[in-house]
Amino acid sequence: MDLLNTLVDKGLRRELPTREEALAVLATSDDDLLDVVAAAGKVRRHWFGRRVKLNYLVNLKSGLCPEDCSYCSQRLGSKADILKYTWLKPDEASQAAAAGLAGGAKRVCLVASGRGPTDRDVDRVSETIRTIKEQNEDVEVCACLGLLSGGQAEKLREAGADAYNHNLNTSEGTYGDITTTHTYADRVDTVQKAHAAGLSACSGLIAGMGESDEDLVDVVFSLRELDPDSVPVNFLIPFEGTPLAKEWNLTPQRCLRILAMVRFVCPDVEVRIAGGREVHLRTMQPLALNLANSIFLGDYLTSEGQAGKADLDMIADAGFEVEGADQVTLPEHRAAAAGGGCGSHESAGCGSVCGSHEGANGCGSHADADGCGSHAGADGCGTASAAANEPRPDLVAVRRRGAGTDLAPNA
Repeated sequence: MDLLNTLVDKGLRRELPTREEALAVLATSDDDLLDVVAAAGKVRRHWFGRRVKLNYLVNLKSGLCPEDCSYCSQRLGSKADILKYTWLKPDEASQAAAAGLAGGAKRVCLVASGRGPTDRDVDRVSETIRTIKEQNEDVEVCACLGLLSGGQAEKLREAGADAYNHNLNTSEGTYGDITTTHTYADRVDTVQKAHAAGLSACSGLIAGMGESDEDLVDVVFSLRELDPDSVPVNFLIPFEGTPLAKEWNLTPQRCLRILAMVRFVCPDVEVRIAGGREVHLRTMQPLALNLANSIFLGDYLTSEGQAGKADLDMIADAGFEVEGADQVTLPEHRAAAAGGGCGSHESAGCGSVCGSHEGANGCGSHADADGCGSHAGADGCGTASAAANEPRPDLVAVRRRGAGTDLAPNA
């Protein structure tokens, strides 16, 4: 297929595809799907080999967010039966992080619900970052606290944060349809503040909210322009009790096309499969590793994920390997541009490699708004009898373990 050959050539040269080419990827047929995956896989392997970076979420403060992001289980007015608790203490957060690191995670993503942090909140999170770094050698830390005010990104970096996550979520043209309490421009401003402070910028999207192909291409092209080091791709979890609870628009094939399009547009960037992979990719998750080079391990912010051991087995069975703490995530030209390697932990506050997370559906302020990924039990798949595009609320399970509880985490 001439389109795919062109896109591979452009990806290997870091050349931006045209909007028409990106739209054409989303419009390919199921008969061509494996060809699309194989083509995007060439680009992924060129820049990242067969390494898969593991990230682990710690929800520092859950629920009761004043923002009205329609996709979020922690939103204002949410009736979702999620865990609600105030700030974890630094030692509690460090203990939660240690569980993910023991399971093979390289990065810990610290997330808190809310519009944005107060200066006191930044001081609190800074203490948590220092505690985690003192107690866990060679860990990357990414913060996701919502909209930043002047000087806050610099304080987080001084405390040892490697990255900051804040997703654009959807196109500028449709942003007002999902959130009214802050603007698309507010989000862009926060990503720029993080970047300017020397933090590795992490910013991604949420697919499955009823957006068009044009909306998806718009937001991915906007992300390319912002130039984050990490792009998390979240697939909406239609959480009961949220305005988008009935939006079951994704199939595994659709998810794979979206990931391929993101890879072609952002060839040398860490592309992470974030919230919703277990719910929407289901048994196709291993195939998606040919497109993305990063995933979350275990549970998400307010929903359960695939068992950590199942994630590790999936990676090995698909012929990939877990990225080690001594390996730099990003290609050399990206790591060098940021002053060398937070991916290899050569610099505590470096703003390079890092990935990001936002867990899953990144709320207007905090991170995974809708509680992200969910699980489907240990194997993360759908049942054999379910149609590919049939709603699967049985795969959405509220997190009842890990951070904020007395039960062991799923890592």
